[in-house]
Amino acid sequence: MGSLESASETYIDDPATLSRFIEEAERSIDFSSCAIDTEADSMHSYETKLCLIQFAVPGALAIIDPLTIGAEGLGDFVRFVDRFDVVWMHGADYDISLFNATFAWVPRSILDTQVAARLLGVGKFGLANLLEDEYAVKLSKQSQKADWSRRPLSAKMLEYAYNDVRYLIDLGGKYLSRLGALGRLEWFYESCRAAQESVLNRSGKSEDDVWRVNGCGRLSPKGLHFLKHLWLWRDEECRRLDRPAFKFLGNQEILTMAEHLEAGKRVNPPHYLRPGPVRRLHEAIEAAHLVGPRDYPVKHRRGDGPRLEIDENHLERIRRYRDGKAAELGIEPTVLATRFAMERLAATNLPETDKTGSLLNWQRDLLGPGLS
Repeated sequence: MGSLESASETYIDDPATLSRFIEEAERSIDFSSCAIDTEADSMHSYETKLCLIQFAVPGALAIIDPLTIGAEGLGDFVRFVDRFDVVWMHGADYDISLFNATFAWVPRSILDTQVAARLLGVGKFGLANLLEDEYAVKLSKQSQKADWSRRPLSAKMLEYAYNDVRYLIDLGGKYLSRLGALGRLEWFYESCRAAQESVLNRSGKSEDDVWRVNGCGRLSPKGLHFLKHLWLWRDEECRRLDRPAFKFLGNQEILTMAEHLEAGKRVNPPHYLRPGPVRRLHEAIEAAHLVGPRDYPVKHRRGDGPRLEIDENHLERIRRYRDGKAAELGIEPTVLATRFAMERLAATNLPETDKTGSLLNWQRDLLGPGLS
């Protein structure tokens, strides 16, 4: 515990300091493991951007500032991280997405303390909960929604950022020992690999569909047409202001506008919008009125592929078996199989390979007796 608290702390905001940190680390570590976390700004500006990289090796912590160094100046750091056998993260999904978007790169071998905690049956698996349970350390929640793009960072924000990685290597080691004692190490490794692949294979909306917000399925092609023009107007206003959409005009508000236009009603912009955005809004609506029905967007069919025909009795049998097995193992049932996976298993119109493809090998082995 003492060594964790006394680890050196280095704030890195220029290439020379980064090079010195890497050189010093190379002389004192065996490259078995490191830990990484990130902070991003998605609450205060138009584009989500990587604002901080927190990094830990045994005995040393660093906060790396990509906003001052620039992504192109972090090539040495990326190559340095790739030399480690294991990179520990907590709830790695978002961090992986950020690294992929920023560098077109992610660490080769990521182990996730959140995944480990869930496989050990820990009920509250947020990092703050885990650190309080394992180290009696309380993380301040004040900085969770801070503006990480602002400089300089306050002392409290720096403390929060350092503590996000300070304990991860030690915590990961504890969890590996416990998972090994329970015979669940292979479950853990497979789950971490699958989570990383899932993020990298996840396809975002195409440029033609980014404007299709939740709830737009109730609109006709005419309503979708107006929604698209409203969304593009809002997007341009947010770009001008460098502001996230939810801080300018929410999705529900532009959906309501689209419904009014679909019904031939007049749109009254919110009173708080300034004259410039209001003028451009009316210009966008006028432009939308000039487009004929042949060029309206098409409605998308709900879901991908055929509608599942589910044997409800079989689904209930699988659910009961899953819940019993999860109770026996002392883990949350959804760790063993999600509702989505169980519905596919109980579907009568899917090939067998498609049914079991939503399960990992260890999940399939445990659930096997309950699937027949």
